[in-house]
Amino acid sequence: MEPESAVTTCYRHPKVESHVRCTRCERYICPDCMREAAVGHQCPECVREGARSVRQARTVFGGRITAVPLVTYILIGLNVLAYAGELVRPAIVDRFEMLGVGLRGPDGGHYAWQDTYPSGFHAEGVADGEWYRLLTGAFLHLPPTEGTFGILHIVMNMVSLWNIGRVVEVQLGRLRYAVLYLLSALGGSVLVLLVAPTQPTLGASGAIFGLGAAYYVMARRLGADMTQVNRFMGGLLLWLVMSAWLTSWQGHLGGLLAGALVTLAYAYAPRDNRRALVQAGVCAVLLAVLLVCTWAKVTELTGVQ
Repeated sequence: MEPESAVTTCYRHPKVESHVRCTRCERYICPDCMREAAVGHQCPECVREGARSVRQARTVFGGRITAVPLVTYILIGLNVLAYAGELVRPAIVDRFEMLGVGLRGPDGGHYAWQDTYPSGFHAEGVADGEWYRLLTGAFLHLPPTEGTFGILHIVMNMVSLWNIGRVVEVQLGRLRYAVLYLLSALGGSVLVLLVAPTQPTLGASGAIFGLGAAYYVMARRLGADMTQVNRFMGGLLLWLVMSAWLTSWQGHLGGLLAGALVTLAYAYAPRDNRRALVQAGVCAVLLAVLLVCTWAKVTELTGVQ
């Protein structure tokens, strides 16, 4: 009697007869597991392993290349969602807007800060430990009760975020872009705290000014035609001057400076294995400086009473 021939089966599907080997690991694979390769076929595990070993394409600034500005979509969504919350519950504005120091009365009302205040009143704002206002204020906008500018405030900011954010995010990558946005927003709030701590402010303008600064720095780094870029920056600086009468120039200027510093680190960090470390280090130092400035100002404000 002749011996039965050995039957080979797929290593992932033992019940399926197979006669093709993976060109990398040489295990048998069935038609469902075959993945075309430059030579022959590979199994799914070898394909995944090969993909991990392939170096991901990066932009000039070190970010992963992406065609979908996902973070910009999310930021716009968060701002719109916060605005919807304001419409449903207007008290959100007083609770989460950027405010260095103010007074809350026994009736729950909000009052301007005074060095000395009657019994029953107490301090509120960043000076009272509400540090979250440094960021939450950047996601709120003037309510409709403020007149026409109340609606225009969020509309103009979201249109600006859409136009600038998409360009900046594609060049920086999602993570670097998100860090830039948040540090710009924080930089704007901290300058408000340092210069005008009793002035309530809100809006994404500080973060958007940071994106504007990033747009300019990136254009310079890439050697782009600066004619259009200079016109854009001229309009941005004109709005910065006008904001001295209309809104908070401190928030705008703080966001502009923070955004410029972060993007300079992104653009001119050495293009080798140290790049990510240098970029992260500059962002960490900036964050530390902003937090130290906040702590120092809070100490000064709380030491008055």
